[in-house]
Amino acid sequence: MTPLSLLDLAPIPQGGDAATALAHTRAVAIAAERLGYARLWIAEHHGLPGVASAATSVVLGHLASATQTLRLGAGGIMLPNHAPLVIAEQFGTLVALHGDRFDLGLGRAPGGDQATLRALRRAPSSSRTFPEDVVELIGLLDTPQPGQAVVAVPGASTHVPVWLLGSSLFSAQLAAHLGLPFAFASHFAPPLLAQALDAYRSGFRPSPWLARPRVLAVLNVFAADDLEDARAAYHAVLHQFVNLRIGRPTQIARAGGPPPDPALVARTGADKALQHHVLGTPDTVADGIAAFRDRTNADEIMITGMIADLDARLRSLEIVADAWHARHGQAAPSKAG
Repeated sequence: MTPLSLLDLAPIPQGGDAATALAHTRAVAIAAERLGYARLWIAEHHGLPGVASAATSVVLGHLASATQTLRLGAGGIMLPNHAPLVIAEQFGTLVALHGDRFDLGLGRAPGGDQATLRALRRAPSSSRTFPEDVVELIGLLDTPQPGQAVVAVPGASTHVPVWLLGSSLFSAQLAAHLGLPFAFASHFAPPLLAQALDAYRSGFRPSPWLARPRVLAVLNVFAADDLEDARAAYHAVLHQFVNLRIGRPTQIARAGGPPPDPALVARTGADKALQHHVLGTPDTVADGIAAFRDRTNADEIMITGMIADLDARLRSLEIVADAWHARHGQAAPSKAG
């Protein structure tokens, strides 16, 4: 059975705040562990009124304190915003506090607009050294070599698994060259999905970390007991994406409002950006996920779906987990015991 995992941005619901968002994401992590999801990743974004996951490593510590076995990770850390040593120390600290259950996904985007880039003190050219920075970071997490000048404490010898994230051929080719697992951001940047996966698989070189290509693809999923509720949740995210595209980022709206203006959706390309999405009920959602898996031949499907109402969000995750296990003839973890 292809594993299912979760991507969460700690979405701030309309009228809520960061404390509410982080409490909701904690509840999601607890549910994900109970429901049998493979992992939960948090993404680094800055300056967005609807996202509370900017301090990604801090959020991961918060989630680790609420769970016991769930793999947690960054999906991802935007490495050009940070010194590799700092990230090695942060993830080494997480391992020291909570054990060996963390993944380190790395991206090269700023995670915000140009003003945010300047506020981060990030030079526009900083992404040019991304390949070298990735190799440096992997080395800092590896076993120290005799005479090594800089050792990450904590961090050294933790061997935290490093993934490369991307929506382009560059990241796919780099992941293949370094022999690292690759996660594609098909939930918001679908155009190069097929080309990137082909480039990664065809160019993959086995490494000490990975013997064969490993692909994770991200899919928007909105599940509910009634299809109209699932569609309303999708429309709320489509609204938010339209607003982001026109330079007016917002919090995630409560489901139930009117769908966004079709002309504005078309002008901004929001529907094309979110084209990989599944709206489903308990009877249909697994079919949609399976179709996406078959198109991508992904080793793992990571689902995401920012739903403002916590109960609806948790119900969506439960429906997906139960339906996926039932499709493969397995008992649903939520019903076990």
